[in-house]
Amino acid sequence: MSQPRKYPLCFRDIPAALIYFKLCSSTLTSKIQVMKGLVLPSLLVLLSFFQAVLAASRTSPPSGAKVVRAGTTTSGEYKTVASAVAALPNDSTTQSIFIYPGTYNEQVYITRTGPLTIYGYTTDTLSYSANQVTIQAGVTATDAGSNDASGTLRIHKNDFKMYNVNIKNTHGSGTQAIAFSQYGSRVGLYACGFYGYQDTLLANAGTQVYLRNYIQGATDFIFGRGGLAFFGKNTIGVSGPGWVTASGRESADSGSCKRGTYSSYMQSTYHSKNFEDVFDGNSIVLASGAPSSTSGACYFGRPWGAYAKVIFKNTVVTAPFNKALWSVWNTGDERTDHILFGEYNSSGSGVSGASRPSFVTVLTAAQAATYTIASAVGSDYASWVDASYL
Repeated sequence: MSQPRKYPLCFRDIPAALIYFKLCSSTLTSKIQVMKGLVLPSLLVLLSFFQAVLAASRTSPPSGAKVVRAGTTTSGEYKTVASAVAALPNDSTTQSIFIYPGTYNEQVYITRTGPLTIYGYTTDTLSYSANQVTIQAGVTATDAGSNDASGTLRIHKNDFKMYNVNIKNTHGSGTQAIAFSQYGSRVGLYACGFYGYQDTLLANAGTQVYLRNYIQGATDFIFGRGGLAFFGKNTIGVSGPGWVTASGRESADSGSCKRGTYSSYMQSTYHSKNFEDVFDGNSIVLASGAPSSTSGACYFGRPWGAYAKVIFKNTVVTAPFNKALWSVWNTGDERTDHILFGEYNSSGSGVSGASRPSFVTVLTAAQAATYTIASAVGSDYASWVDASYL
C-alpha cells in the first residue's frame, strides 16, 4: 500500500484554520461581509483543491496481482476476469486481481479458499463515480435455473474484497436477473456500482458490508434470505416502480440459515445469529431515465419472508416514494405479523408527508443506536472492514 502523501503546511492546516475561523466568527462577521468578495471565493478554491489532493488514485496493479486488460497481447496478462480467477491457486494464500479500464462481457464465479481482493482502475478510490471498469452480462434466473446462477458476479467464498468495479445485469425489466450474488463471510464491497432492475443484489449469506457504492434497481433489488449485511454511505438509485429491499428472513432466531442449506462452517458460525439488514447514512435517489410512473410507487421495502428485518437510519430520500414508505408483500399475502421494519431520522422530499402503516416501527434514538455495523455483522468487524470507507 502506498504511503500517505505529504502535504504543504498551508493545506494540512486548512481544517484547523476553518475551525478557528468559525470560533471567531462573532467578532469577524462585519469584516467578512466587507471582504466576502475576496475571502470566501478564495476559501472555496482552497477547499476544492484540498479535496482533490486527498482523492487517491489506483491506476497500476499492486505487486503480485494478476492483471486483466481488455484485448491484451502481453504475456502474463488476462483478457477476461474469469480467466484471471481461474489462474489463481486454489489454496489459502492471499491473492489479488487488478483490472484495467474496459467493459468485460462475462459472468464470473469465485470459489477459491484464500483471501482475494479485486481492484478496478480508478482516479478516485473513494467514489464509484470515477470507476472505469465494468463487468456485465444479461442472464435471467429463468435461463440460468436460479437467482444465484444468473449473477454477473457470484461470490461463494469467505474473505473477499472488491474496490471500484461496476457490476451490471443488462437484462432489464420482466424477470429476476442478478448483478451480484453474495454467499460469503467477511466480504467488503467498496465504491463499486451494482446495476440491474429486478433483484440486482442478492445478499444471501454471511457477513458483508457495502460502503460508498451505487446500487440501482426497481423491484426488490436488495434482497436475501440469511445474510448479515451493513450498508453505509451508499447512493441507492430507484429506476422504476417497486421496492428497494425484500428481506427473506424466515424465522425469529436465525433467519434462514437452516441445517442442510449452507456449509457446516456457515451453520456452526451463524446458526444463532439474528439476521438483519442495517442501512445507515445512505441516500435514495431517482435514477436517471426512471419513468414518470415511478412517482408515488416506490418504497423502502416489502417482506419476502415472514420474519423480515430491515433497519433504515439517517436516510436522505429524494426519490418520489409512496406516502406509506413501506409495503406489504402482496394484497391477501401481507406477511407483516412478525416483521421488523425499523426507521429512524429519515429526511428529504421523498418522505415528506409520510403516512406509515401500523407494521412499521419508528425507532427512538436509543433504539436506533442499537442497530449498528457491529449488530449487523459482528463486533469483530474492525478486523476485516476497510475503515477508510466508513
